[in-house]
Amino acid sequence: MNTEHLKALGQRIRDLRKNIGWTQEELAERAGIDRSYIGGVERGERNLTFLVLCQICQALNCDVATLTQNIPKEYI
Repeated sequence: MNTEHLKALGQRIRDLRKNIGWTQEELAERAGIDRSYIGGVERGERNLTFLVLCQICQALNCDVATLTQNIPKEYI
């Protein structure tokens, strides 16, 4: 997997979290995920599962499509 895809997803999560005005700790608590894991996701270091992505989306009050639109940009 291209780590650029994970970085793009992580940046979108970070941007949405910051637009809401939450810290990583607040997002982690609302999503039921460890704060350090959220940090890794936002930096593109974690290849999160679909279930974890759903937890994050539920906490951010958005759908998976919102965060993943046009990722990846290239199709095989």
